Amino acid sequence: MISGVDHIVLLAPDIDAGAAVYSALLGRKPDWRAKTDDGVATALFQLGNTALELVAPSGDGASADHLRARISEEGPGLKSLAFRSTDLAGDYRAFTRLALSPTPIEDGESEDMARELRRRWRRFRTPPEAGAGVRWFFLEPVEGSLEAAEVPLGHVHALDHLVINTPNPDRAMALYGAKLGLRLALDRSAPEWGVRLLFFRTGGLTVEIAHRLGQGEDAAGPDSFWGLTWRVGDIEAAHDRLAKSGFNISEVRPGRRPGTRVFTVRDGTMGVPTLFISGVAD
Repeated sequence: MISGVDHIVLLAPDIDAGAAVYSALLGRKPDWRAKTDDGVATALFQLGNTALELVAPSGDGASADHLRARISEEGPGLKSLAFRSTDLAGDYRAFTRLALSPTPIEDGESEDMARELRRRWRRFRTPPEAGAGVRWFFLEPVEGSLEAAEVPLGHVHALDHLVINTPNPDRAMALYGAKLGLRLALDRSAPEWGVRLLFFRTGGLTVEIAHRLGQGEDAAGPDSFWGLTWRVGDIEAAHDRLAKSGFNISEVRPGRRPGTRVFTVRDGTMGVPTLFISGVAD
C-alpha cells in the first residue's frame, strides 16, 4: 500500500552546483550526500512529508554516461516520482495484475560520504509508459530512514504539492486513483484559470494533475512533470530570504486557496517552475 511520496528526483548537471542552488532555495543543507562507484552523485533534502533528491553524473562509468546523455537530450529538471510502500511485495503483485509491468524487486543502499551512516531499502520501478510518460519508483525503507530537521519559519519545511500536466485527465484518474490507490480529494474544472485540476492526497502532500481546457484530450499523449510548491511558515520571511540570496522572485500575493499567500521563483531552479506558499495546514 502506498503511504506517501518518498522522494522526487531532480536531475542536475553538477551535484555541487545543484546542492548549492537548492540549499539556498530551501534554506536548509542536504541531509545526505553520496556517490556510487559508477559515477552517480546524490544530494538528498529530507522534508517533513517527502524528500527532494538531486542526482548528477560524477566521474566515469556507465551510469554517469547515461545521465549525461539524458541531460543533453532532455535538460535538467524533475525526472522521477518515488512512492513509499508499506507492503512492497503486495504492491508488486497488485501492479502486476494491473498490467503496470513492474521490474523485479531489488535491494538498494547508500552510504553518506561525510558520516559512517547507511540507508537500505527495497524497490521496484515501472516503465515510463505504465505511468503515461512519468517514471515511477516504489520503495520500502529497511534501515536508516531520515528525519526532517526543524527550520526557521521562513525556510521550507514541507512540499505542499507537485504538479503533473496531462492531456488526458480520465487516464490520469484511472492511473493515480484506481491503479495506485491515491485518494482523490478534488476534481475541479476552473474555466477562469483554463484548467481542470485533479488533487490526489497521499502522505501529507498533494499530487496535482492539471489539464488545459480547450486543448482537447489526446488519449495517447504523455503526461509530464510541471513544478513544485514549497510550504513555509512565514511567507514574508521566505520572500526576504530569497531576495537576499539573489533569486528572481515575484511579489507576495494572495493564493488561489482562501487564506493562503504565495510568490513565484521566476528562474534559477534548474528548470523547475517553483512557487512558495504559506497559510495552509500540515
